Amino acid sequence: MAISRFAIFIILLFLELFSSTYAQNIYQYTQAGQLTPTAQKALHRVYVPNSRSDSVSVIDTTTYKVIQTLHTGREPQHVVPSYDLQTLWVLNNKSNSATPIDPQTGVTRANVAVDDPYNLYFTPDGKFAVVVCEGREELEFRDPHTLRLLSTLKTRCKGANHMDFTADNHYAIVTCEFDGQLMKVDVVNQQVIGYLSLRGNQPVLHKLLSDFSIGNNGNILFADPPADNMSMPQDIRLSPDGSLFYVADMMKDGVILIEPTSFKKVGFIHTGIGTHAVYPSRNGKLFYVSNRGCHHLGCPAHGPGSVSVIDPFKKAVVAEWPIPGGGSPDMGNISTDGNELWLTGRYDSEVYVFDTRTGQLAHRIPVGREPHGLCYWPQPGRFSLGHTGNMR
Repeated sequence: MAISRFAIFIILLFLELFSSTYAQNIYQYTQAGQLTPTAQKALHRVYVPNSRSDSVSVIDTTTYKVIQTLHTGREPQHVVPSYDLQTLWVLNNKSNSATPIDPQTGVTRANVAVDDPYNLYFTPDGKFAVVVCEGREELEFRDPHTLRLLSTLKTRCKGANHMDFTADNHYAIVTCEFDGQLMKVDVVNQQVIGYLSLRGNQPVLHKLLSDFSIGNNGNILFADPPADNMSMPQDIRLSPDGSLFYVADMMKDGVILIEPTSFKKVGFIHTGIGTHAVYPSRNGKLFYVSNRGCHHLGCPAHGPGSVSVIDPFKKAVVAEWPIPGGGSPDMGNISTDGNELWLTGRYDSEVYVFDTRTGQLAHRIPVGREPHGLCYWPQPGRFSLGHTGNMR
């Protein structure tokens, strides 16, 4: 029986739609070489906020040396590229301010007043900056250019930390570091949709209070190894096909897989001690996961830190990269060409540079005390969703 041209057209259209749905790669615009005209004008630098030194170390990416030290404010936590890629924001948590850096010149401008600026993101449509106020349990929606406050969303998220956005750009999932849960937010209507515990059925605060002590330096020290039902979610990243969120959990030593629509746990991948951050490779085919090396907020130097490489399609670890002599890998970025993974050594006052082709540690660069949210700039991508460079 002959098939009509119309029927053939419908079949081909269906196949195209079907294949495009399952071949989606949300990181398709962040591959090597895909720099915007704005990003192409930027100096090739790495900006390292040293939280305990109240400074930002600036590293030349060709010489691997610190060439400048900026003093922007007290306890800088992250350096965040703006949505339009024209500004790098240093978040001075204890100074209640943000310092803009011109990435084309490396020159800072006058500080902007922002209360409790622990982290900073941008809605996928670019309409709002979202300041994550960790201590105040709030999300502040601000002007994406000036950071002028527009509205405040109060939450029940203790230690609001990192976030990422669903593939349809409608929702954000936020990690709540200090009560072991996730929060789902409708960023279009600026309201909380719900919370998901990662800890089990025991009361969160009761177990949390029974499992930590205060060290001599004032840092919180958790039970090591932690109890099975403990959770301390850190970084979060959407899979290339948009089907799952990968949540780094420092207490569970791995990443929890979350299905965004149902907002439920659907899997777990063990990585290493103190799982902390997740970064996609330039082609989106791999995730680099930093394992800080302990379950504390204050760790000893030279711990058993490492990097795990996950294939998000196989949902499995495919490589492990140790740090010779120990270390504490935390936050960072992939280099512009994708050949290097840069991470701060948070409790070792250094920056690590891994060769992503071999997994070898190529450089250790001394910086200030407790380096945290490192930003490698420029990066490929049409726009920034915030943090240290979550690009799309």
